[in-house]
Formats: sequence, C-alpha cells, structure tokens
Amino acid sequence: MSLLDIPDVFIGSTDDGHTFVILNRPIRDADRLLTDAGFLPREHHGRRLHLLPPGIAQDVHERAGVAMYGLLAHTHDLVDLSWTTRWSPDQPAGGPDLHFQVRDGTVAVTASTTAARLLLEQHGFVPTADGASYHTRDGLDERQLLSAVTAAEAHAYTHGLSARVHLGIPTPADIPASTRRRSAPGTGPRTTPSAPRRTR
Repeated sequence: MSLLDIPDVFIGSTDDGHTFVILNRPIRDADRLLTDAGFLPREHHGRRLHLLPPGIAQDVHERAGVAMYGLLAHTHDLVDLSWTTRWSPDQPAGGPDLHFQVRDGTVAVTASTTAARLLLEQHGFVPTADGASYHTRDGLDERQLLSAVTAAEAHAYTHGLSARVHLGIPTPADIPASTRRRSAPGTGPRTTPSAPRRTR
C-alpha cells in the first residue's frame, strides 16, 4: 500500500509544482467541489484524481482551501501534505525549518533549527549517525509512516515552524497506480479519521 491510498482524500504535490487530490472512495459532490475550485478531473492508473497546475502560491492556497473545506463536510479522513498550498502573508523567506522526503517506504527529514530538531525527536524521529538528518524508526508500516509525518508536520505548524513534504513524485504522470479497492459511494461523513491531519 502507498501512503496515497490510506485516507479517503489525499492532497499532495508533485516535484514540478502540480497540486493533486486523490479520492480513494467516492464522495458526494467531490467532483463539483474540486472543479469549481479549478482542479481538473482525471482517471489515472485506476485512480480518480484532480490536478491543479502550478501557479501563484496564494492562489493555489486559496483554491485548495476552498476544496478542502467542502470535502470536510463529507469526510474527516483527509490528509494534506502538499507543499504547493502552503502560503502565508507573513511566511519567512528562505527554506523550510523541516524538509521531509518520502521515498520507497522511508521518510528522511532535515531540520534547519534547534527547535525543529527537538520537535522531530519528540515525535520519535531518530538522528542519523552524523546528525545531519533524521528518519523514522525501523519497522513502521505505511499507515504509521503517514501518521508520523502528519503529526510532526501539524505540530510544526502550531509552533510557527515551516515544513515541506516531498513525496518523491516528479510529475503527475508518476503518481503511482492505486492499490486500494474502491468502495461503495459514501453518503455522509465518517467519524473516525485514520491518520492525524492539519486543516487551514
């Protein structure tokens, strides 16, 4: 299973700046909500996804926010790890305090400040021998990896630390095929989220 297959809705970014929304189960009004926000629907390797081309950070942030709030009316099982939608009028210049790199079932993180390093250690990330980066503990499954990343990223946000998550997906064509079976259409919100997430 891929991290992208776990929640009902996964919002992420490709390395080339596209924002994508993956729907892992049918959600009422999702197509309309997403297309109204400017996302383009696409069937891709067994996935129903919506794409927003690269654009101005503030515009992408606002469009994704509108779509996300609409989707939250139908499910709380939503994870947003997109770096393209992170925008704030008082965002500091320079690189992020935390830089997550997800690849082949592993998560590596670099931290540029002492506060960021302490936060990673609070969430169980382990420093490498040279102390240059951190990684998750061995033996975590995909659901646990996703939980570790979303919890640390959300915690960083509450402390005013910037975070950027690279999913290791160069372009929309590289979004992996779905490994999750499609379920019957949902008619209402789910009450138990499968992983922690952050909302705007």
